[in-house]
Amino acid sequence: MDSAITNRQRIEQLPCIAHKPEELETLLDAGSFRERLHTEIMQAKHRIYLVALYLQDDEAGRAILTSLYEAKQLNPNLDIKVLVDWHRAQRGLIGAAQSDGNAAFYREFAEKYQYQIEVLGVPVRNREVFGVLHLKGFIVDNKVIYSGASLNDVYLAQHERYRYDRYHVIHNVKLADSMAGFITDTLVNSDAVNCLNQEVRPDTKSLKGAIKNLRSQLQRASYNYQAEEINEDQVGLTPLLGLGKRKNKLNEHICTLIASSQKELIICTPYFNFPRTVGREVRRAIRRGVKVTIVIGDKTANDFFIPPSEPFKTISGLPYLYEVNLRNFAKQNEAAIARRQLAIHLWKHEDNSFHLKGIWVDRSYMLITGNNLNPRAWKLDLENAILVHDKNQLLADQKQKELDCILKHTQLVGSYKFIEKIDNYPAPVRKLIKRIRRIKADHILNQIL
Repeated sequence: MDSAITNRQRIEQLPCIAHKPEELETLLDAGSFRERLHTEIMQAKHRIYLVALYLQDDEAGRAILTSLYEAKQLNPNLDIKVLVDWHRAQRGLIGAAQSDGNAAFYREFAEKYQYQIEVLGVPVRNREVFGVLHLKGFIVDNKVIYSGASLNDVYLAQHERYRYDRYHVIHNVKLADSMAGFITDTLVNSDAVNCLNQEVRPDTKSLKGAIKNLRSQLQRASYNYQAEEINEDQVGLTPLLGLGKRKNKLNEHICTLIASSQKELIICTPYFNFPRTVGREVRRAIRRGVKVTIVIGDKTANDFFIPPSEPFKTISGLPYLYEVNLRNFAKQNEAAIARRQLAIHLWKHEDNSFHLKGIWVDRSYMLITGNNLNPRAWKLDLENAILVHDKNQLLADQKQKELDCILKHTQLVGSYKFIEKIDNYPAPVRKLIKRIRRIKADHILNQIL
């Protein structure tokens, strides 16, 4: 427990932005998030910066881009920037025919309106498989609207189905300025970052040197803000950034946060594939008597899941690989499950999917993040987070409502035996897993998934 106290002291020493608890709002579903996003866009006076992995050419994506363009036509001085992953924007969906991807959709909109909006592509690496823009946070005037969601039909619950995430609206000018400053100074000003609206764009090969410089900058970057004293009636906000496996402050602080838990630790992740350091800290927390709750999407709630009745694709083997990891973890910690010190909740709601992540520690700290807490996030992608310090539990009711909502569609795993075995998987999945093990590709796969 001494190590937990030392790590708690490290977390307490992180610089904070002071924040009024009533100006942090939690939205509980994707539909509310969609409606709020449109409302904030139409009411914006000065700036709108949307940062997402992608803005999709579908009904929800088109509605968002329409709102942005309409706001710009009404107020030409409105500073609007959309930043998406460079590689993801210029390809079709996985398994679809080759195409110009969403870039064609951005170009189509640019030709229709008088006042333009920049849709900028950010290349984190020369190839998508080695790292993407996984940064989160929409800045609208002095608000930060933070979610792990990208912008498309399923994330925004445009039709019947939704992909469940977390959604927070934080009205804080210093936080908004800090995050906006990073977007403009480091991303927008980089030679590697180019407009996707234009038909003639540089090819990635010609950007190789600029991408290398950008990545080097990103590995050293942090959010700039003046640290403030937190009063008894305030919470603290610490925005965090991280890229790469070396000197990644976000990774370090996540591990320290988990290591600081003394009574209760709650972790949500859509893909059960902890980095080694996170797995180690979770095991240590269990050993020191912390009540650990892990919420994961059921394999059928994974966005890569394809029902066995449909044609098999290699990518659809991923949810099964995550479940194999989960079963192994549960088996290793069966005693903790039996004494109800470890609770594993599987989320499943009809044919919707689960994309939710976050960490809660001892009711005093809450991490809002898009980080999947997997090796890919740890080593390859550009990630961020907002750590909420709430020592006086001023947000207790709001946090509990969100957790109750998250747990609503979950089933508690009573033993590792309740998690399906490889022997019961569809034949193509069994074949895939055997092939992976035969060529000993498990470790490599785990690093990039």
